Amino acid sequence: MSLPSFAGKPAPTEGERADRDLALAEAVWRAALIPAERIAALDATIRDADHRRAAAHERAERVTRAIAGLARPDLAALEARAATARAAVEDVLARLARARSALTTLAETLARLDAIARQSGAIEAEYRVVGHLADIANGSNGRNLTFQRYVLAALLDDVLRAASLRLAAMSRGRYQLQRREDLADARRAGGLDLEVFDEYTGRSRPASTLSGGEGFMASLSLALGLSDVVQAYAGGVQLDTLFIDEGFGSLDPESLDMAMKALIDLQQRGRTVGVISHVEEMKQQIDVAIEVVQGVRGSTVRVRGNGALG
Repeated sequence: MSLPSFAGKPAPTEGERADRDLALAEAVWRAALIPAERIAALDATIRDADHRRAAAHERAERVTRAIAGLARPDLAALEARAATARAAVEDVLARLARARSALTTLAETLARLDAIARQSGAIEAEYRVVGHLADIANGSNGRNLTFQRYVLAALLDDVLRAASLRLAAMSRGRYQLQRREDLADARRAGGLDLEVFDEYTGRSRPASTLSGGEGFMASLSLALGLSDVVQAYAGGVQLDTLFIDEGFGSLDPESLDMAMKALIDLQQRGRTVGVISHVEEMKQQIDVAIEVVQGVRGSTVRVRGNGALG
């Protein structure tokens, strides 16, 4: 009995089916066929994987032996320590940032100070001479001598030279007035202190060591010397009148006689000399005098004329 046919085609024969199955098997074989180069590459990949698997296995065994007997780390504690360390690092970084900011500010300040120092140096160099002169004028020196006192000292030297001529005559050549050069007291200005040179001792001593009569003669000499210097500096202006108030009572007879001779010499040179004194010896030598006489009804004034001094 034969198989039925479909769609008008006859059914394949057994030989045809065998040929078709053989063709299909050959197609599948050819599709599965791998080139030799690919096989070699796959073989190399397999060998490399085997080597790496063996190495990893060996490392795993070494690690297993290394951690044998060790306690498992406390990850929570380590995490807390790590957080603390991170906070400390952040704090250090913040302080470092502040320090860098302060360093920048300091650098800018130093730059400004350097600029100010350069400007100050230029100003100081410009006004150094003026400052030096100011120090001199204000007495910033070893003698505490201001410029004003220096000028006065120069004028005083002229007065002392003229006064010494008078004092030498009154003291029979014993005393001369001079200005003290050294500083007697460092706490006050110097340059105008007076001293006397004593020919008897050959030394100088303070003017305050003079006795009462000697001090009066020195004062009188200074007044007369000042009068001479003022006339010389005033361009011919004459000081024709001189008044002396007391002091003669402190003189011994010899000193009084020398003082009177000096005053008489002034009168003979054309000056009018007026003295106020209670010394009787002087009254006898005064040519014209105004006397004040005490009475029960008060004092009265009378004028008399005799003697040599007027």
